[in-house]
Amino acid sequence: MKVKYNNKFQQSLEDLFKNIGYMVRYEKGNFKSGYCILKNNSVVVINKYFTQEGKINCLIDILRQIPFDQCNLNEADQKLYEGLMSLPSKNNNSAVGKE
Repeated sequence: MKVKYNNKFQQSLEDLFKNIGYMVRYEKGNFKSGYCILKNNSVVVINKYFTQEGKINCLIDILRQIPFDQCNLNEADQKLYEGLMSLPSKNNNSAVGKE
């Protein structure tokens, strides 16, 4: 699978996160991107100052880290997820962890 660094691909990733129960937020500040559980809400926070490529790479790296039941994915999301997991990890500047 080839990653496309455009708005449509970014929206596909955001939709995938929504379908597995995570809200994606873009916030400004001096921080690394990651995910956490806030008051029983699963949230992925991406630095809004990252380039589109950086945002997409962070979303992919975070997706690799979060546990979820793949059986609940629709066919399109399953295909996207499997394609993304077959890619080599970029290991960019995202800090992933649970709070």
